[in-house]
Amino acid sequence: MAVVHVAERVRRIKPSPSSAAADRASALRREGRSIVSLVVGEPDFDTPAHIRRAAAQAMDNGATRYTMLAGTPELRQAIAAKLKRENGLSYDPKDIVVTNGCKSAIYSAFEATLEPGDEVVIPAPCWVSYPDMALACGGAPVVVACPESQGFKLSPTQLAASITARTRWLVLNAPSNPTGATYSPAEYRALADALAAHPQVLVMTDDIYEHIRFDGDGPAPHLLSAAPELKDRTLAINGVSKTYAMTGWRIGWAAGPRDLIEALGTLLSQASGNACSVSQAAAVEALNGDQSFVAESVATYRARRDRMLARINGIAGLSCAPPDGAFYLYVNCQGLLGRMTPVGHMLTSDEDVVMYLLDSVGVAVVPGAAYGLSPYFRLSIAASHATLDEGADRIARAVAALV
Repeated sequence: MAVVHVAERVRRIKPSPSSAAADRASALRREGRSIVSLVVGEPDFDTPAHIRRAAAQAMDNGATRYTMLAGTPELRQAIAAKLKRENGLSYDPKDIVVTNGCKSAIYSAFEATLEPGDEVVIPAPCWVSYPDMALACGGAPVVVACPESQGFKLSPTQLAASITARTRWLVLNAPSNPTGATYSPAEYRALADALAAHPQVLVMTDDIYEHIRFDGDGPAPHLLSAAPELKDRTLAINGVSKTYAMTGWRIGWAAGPRDLIEALGTLLSQASGNACSVSQAAAVEALNGDQSFVAESVATYRARRDRMLARINGIAGLSCAPPDGAFYLYVNCQGLLGRMTPVGHMLTSDEDVVMYLLDSVGVAVVPGAAYGLSPYFRLSIAASHATLDEGADRIARAVAALV
C-alpha cells in the first residue's frame, strides 16, 4: 500500500473537539445507549417559513446557477444595509464578500494574511477552531487565558502584554462561544487604546451570536462603534446560521478593507467558488424580511438559560455564572476534582468529568480544555426544556454518586 504524505501544517492540527464529542454521542446512540447530547451549538428551531419560501421561489425562478464570486449583488446590499441599520457601520457592497459559512471566512482570512510564524492573539475560553485554523495556515496561536474573575474577557493589560513584532491578528468573539461573555463600549474602547501603538495588528470580530444576548435590547455593542478608527484594519465576520436557525444553509460573510476583501475573493475563487445560490436568496429574505423570529427565539433561549442555570447551580460541586448571550453554559466543575467515581476512578480534570458524565449517565458535554480554560465543561441550551431537564437530572444523579 502506498504511503500518503500528509503536509506538516495539517499534522499540526487536531479534529474539532466539539465535533468529536457529537460523533461520540451519536456512536453510543447507535449502540443502543440512551444519550442526552448537550454538545452541538445549533438552534433546535426550524428555519422560519418565510425564509424557506424565498428559497423555494428562487429555485422556481431558476436561481440555481453560479453567482458572482463575492456573492449576489442583492445579498451584499442586504448585508451592507444590515450593518448600517443594526450596527451603525457603513460599508460599500464591494467591501463585503459572501462565504460558505463563517468558518470559511475566518480560515480564508488567516490563509490570505499569515506568513509562517505570524502570531494570532486569541482570548480564551475560545471557540475550538480558532487556534487550529491559525496553525493550519502557518501561524502561531497565542492563547491568552481570561479567567472567570474578569468575566472571561480580555483586559487591555493582557492584550498589550501579548503583542509582539510578529502579531498579525487579534480575534474577538462576542457574545462568546463558549462563555456568552460580551464587551461594553467602554471595554472595547480600552482594547482599542491598547492597539493604538501597534498598527500592524489586524482585528477580526466574530459577531455570529450578536443577536442572541440577554443583557439588553438589540445586537451587542460592536468594536467599530466604540473605535471607528480601527475600521481600516478590522474584518467583521458574521452570518445567518445562529440568528435565523440556518446552520445548514452555509452563508457567512466578511466586511472589511477593500484590499483584504479583494484578496479573500482571489483566494476563494481558487478554493471554494461562490456560496450556494439558493442559500444566498434565502439569506436576503432573512436579513430584509420579518424579524419577529429573532426576538421570539432569544426569549426562548433566555428562559432556557435561566432554567438550566438554576438546575446546575443547585448541584453541589458545580457552578455557573450567567452568560450574557449565545446559547451555552460554561460550567465550573472544580468542586468535582479529587472525588472518586463509584468504580474507584479519581476525577482529576474536566476531561475526566466529561467522560464520567457520558459513561455513567449518558450526558454528552464538551470539556473546557477544548476551549483553552479548565476546569469547566460547556453544555448547549439549544434544546427543549424536557431535554435540558433530563440532562440536569442525570448530571445531578452522577454527581451524587461521587465519593
